[in-house]
Amino acid sequence: MSAANRSTAVMARRIEAPDSLDYFPTQPWATRAICEFLEQEMGEALNVQRGWDPCCGELHMVWPMREYLAQVYATDVFRYSLEHGIYDFLDRSAPLPVHDPDWIFINPPFNVGAQFVLRAVTLARRGVVVIARTAFAEGGERYGDLFHPHARPTYEVTFCERVVMLKGRLIRSGAPDPFNLDEAGKPRSASSATAYSAFIFCPGQHDTRKRWIPPGTRRRLERDADYPDYSHLFPAQEGPLL
Repeated sequence: MSAANRSTAVMARRIEAPDSLDYFPTQPWATRAICEFLEQEMGEALNVQRGWDPCCGELHMVWPMREYLAQVYATDVFRYSLEHGIYDFLDRSAPLPVHDPDWIFINPPFNVGAQFVLRAVTLARRGVVVIARTAFAEGGERYGDLFHPHARPTYEVTFCERVVMLKGRLIRSGAPDPFNLDEAGKPRSASSATAYSAFIFCPGQHDTRKRWIPPGTRRRLERDADYPDYSHLFPAQEGPLL
């Protein structure tokens, strides 16, 4: 079954999560790029390791993780899909659904991102991958929590190409966005002015190294089946939008 068929990311069909959940799904190519980084730059043997995405949304990070890791668990506080468990990652009193994962991957809600990281680093054996706005590294309060000398990430990996994250939907970069129409009622191209990076936290390694995901990576790692097909929502549109 293709990733597009697995996805429930058709907004007209699913119950929308509260705005406070800050749901901006990750384009799958970005997750593949970080998995390659872990294997090639860090020498990680992901095919014998276990992963967990505790804010998995509609599994757009989970599916590419499963292409690399031996086993990947998926949970979220909100029921986006029947294919993941329900778990409040910030509720430390709740029994853990996953024990001793090697890697935790998260694209956390921005306003509680630091809380997700602080929780994740206590649970992951090998490390934590945080895909977030590059501005995640800014701010005095976040410095006190995550970026002081004894808590800094091992790597900050910047995507040279934009990772387009849109609220509540996943659309290929440059493709028509049927939920963002211009004055003539035509879909605008999906784009973003926001820069994203991956912050990788490994136990005991706090001297941050800066790396980049080079141009051309998106084209190499992107798959047609990564993206939901929204075209049936617009019967007047000739042909698929994506």
